[in-house]
Amino acid sequence: MKTFLLTWLLCATLFASPADVPETDNSAGTQSIANASEAEPQEAVKVIYLSYEKIPSRILKGEVFEVTIKTISTVKNFIDIKYELSNSKGLKLLTNSPTRSVESKYYYETFYFIATSESAALPDFTATLIDKNNAHYATTTLAGEKLNVISLNPGKDFSNIVASSFEIVEHKTTSYDATRNIVVFVATATNCDISALKLHNVYKQGTESITESHLDSKIIYYAIIDKKVENLSFSYFNITKNKFITIDLPIVVNDDSVTTQSDLKPKDQSNEILKMSIAAIVAFLALVMLLWKKNYIYLVFVIIPLSYVLYVGVPSKEVCIKEGTKIYLLPVANGTIFETAKSKYNLQKEEEVKGWIKVQLENKKIGWVKNEDICSH
Repeated sequence: MKTFLLTWLLCATLFASPADVPETDNSAGTQSIANASEAEPQEAVKVIYLSYEKIPSRILKGEVFEVTIKTISTVKNFIDIKYELSNSKGLKLLTNSPTRSVESKYYYETFYFIATSESAALPDFTATLIDKNNAHYATTTLAGEKLNVISLNPGKDFSNIVASSFEIVEHKTTSYDATRNIVVFVATATNCDISALKLHNVYKQGTESITESHLDSKIIYYAIIDKKVENLSFSYFNITKNKFITIDLPIVVNDDSVTTQSDLKPKDQSNEILKMSIAAIVAFLALVMLLWKKNYIYLVFVIIPLSYVLYVGVPSKEVCIKEGTKIYLLPVANGTIFETAKSKYNLQKEEEVKGWIKVQLENKKIGWVKNEDICSH
């Protein structure tokens, strides 16, 4: 009996229909796979192609040079091409964005650099297409190349300037103190890192203002030198002429410039008193003659000497400066500050120009203060 039952169960199991067997629900798993497939981003398409159009064969250390990349895109309508530079060596990038020119379907992107080391290599240029529909495209990277950089062998007077041109527009020299003069000059340059300017054998130097551009630049520079120096001389390297050129600035002291500092000597009071006495005597005699002769021509000889006496006799104007006032070497915004007032006190006013007042300090040096630093009462 048991054998019969076992045989019957086995046969029933073997010949049962699929409907009699419970189905496994795989729809959830299938949907998960489908969703996962849809979530995966499609492979970005390469649409930008880069190549070098212009690389200098030889570069001087300190020279401004340009590198041009030729770019073409398979996409016609796009907003822009964005570049990222990385892994450069021995270079200083001068422009964050390239200068672009378009010829037919090609874009020529020019970047400007300065070579700061003999061991230098261009960065890797990575270009990304900016599409107005926010489409996702693959970036393209142009690998940087090693550069041939050589160093100059300059003399001791080299000013660190490497340029296509460097010219002194104007210069003035005034006394700084009893033993030194200050020379201020304005210079312009092309294809130059003008901020690298540095002179030798000077007591002190610095930049008062600068307009930097890799193409055209301008600088106002000062140097404090010994009074014994009769000629300020320095050299720069001219790329166009491929040689060092010497700049000579003759030292001619000019104390009447309102744009530079001056060391005003204390007046000889004894001479001034003598001159005032003579003028007063002349005026007195002319007045006597005027009253005696009744001739008004003598009035001229009264007015002129008295005017001189009044002009010389009027004490110099003084100005009160606030505590913490910064005293500048030159009347230039962001200029060199050589002293700060530790307290509120009065100084002799020399002259005034464009929001600045020239003052004489207690140590006889001359400085400039801003109008806003003058005491209000």
